[in-house]
Amino acid sequence: MIDVTVENFETEVIAASMEVPVLVDFWAPWCGPCKSLGPILEKLETEYAGRFKLVKIDSDQEQQIAAMFGIRSIPTCVLLMNGQPVDGFMGAQPEGQVRAFLDKHVPSADELLAEAEEEAAQEALEDGDTDTALEKLQHAVATDPSNDDARFDYVKLLLQLGRVDDAKVAFAPVIAKAAGSRRLGALQVWMDAIDAVDAAPDDAAAEADFAAKIAASKRDFDARFARARRLIARQRWTDAMDELLEILMRDKAWNDEAARKTYVAVLEIIEPPRAKVAEGQIPPEDPVVATYRRRLSSVVLS
Repeated sequence: MIDVTVENFETEVIAASMEVPVLVDFWAPWCGPCKSLGPILEKLETEYAGRFKLVKIDSDQEQQIAAMFGIRSIPTCVLLMNGQPVDGFMGAQPEGQVRAFLDKHVPSADELLAEAEEEAAQEALEDGDTDTALEKLQHAVATDPSNDDARFDYVKLLLQLGRVDDAKVAFAPVIAKAAGSRRLGALQVWMDAIDAVDAAPDDAAAEADFAAKIAASKRDFDARFARARRLIARQRWTDAMDELLEILMRDKAWNDEAARKTYVAVLEIIEPPRAKVAEGQIPPEDPVVATYRRRLSSVVLS
């Protein structure tokens, strides 16, 4: 718990709320209900172990801040996230109601643990330690099954390592969401491409067949698309996008925009995690992703 004044308000409330929810307790020493609510808030801050931050503002001493929040009576609690008030309550509330209020907004311990495991996995991948990364991502998904970002990274890594059956098992709980999610849908595109290739695994024979068909007709989009899917299955990402661009340059709408949708899916798969930068700075874009995004825009908008 921190006492906040005008001098430290920006740091302890606004800036802090960019990292963790901040609960602001407006109170005054003479306020009886404040004295009953305060210990409850302090107890919950300890119990929630960093999942939210509690600050107290003496509304008599800090009238400028109280006026800024439109405080009319005390105690009043305001919850800030990402620099903005998102919810609040007035009056002394019993512990159960305060807990229910917090649980609507504050991430659970499992969610925080999953996020930490996902960050650790990315660090392991940067060091080339795929075993540790896989273990961390598996734990993240098990801890917080609703974390689709962790699941995307987990399934993606399994596919990169050729563990297709394990990837499909890990993907199964979210398969119904794939149609409405660009990232999950990209994984579905990848797995569908693998299944198509597994049905005809002879790369040399398939490539000879594609080459003959495309030589006979550059508008044989079925052959070009089948070649692109084979390249996706083999993780030859830029080659696959080059082939899809050949379709897009000739017929953007072919087969319900299958080429464009597949191209976007590949971009989603190959885009690396954004690098952490100082506040206010824009993370650098991966040069390959940037180049192929520009190429897609150039073709689609032409």
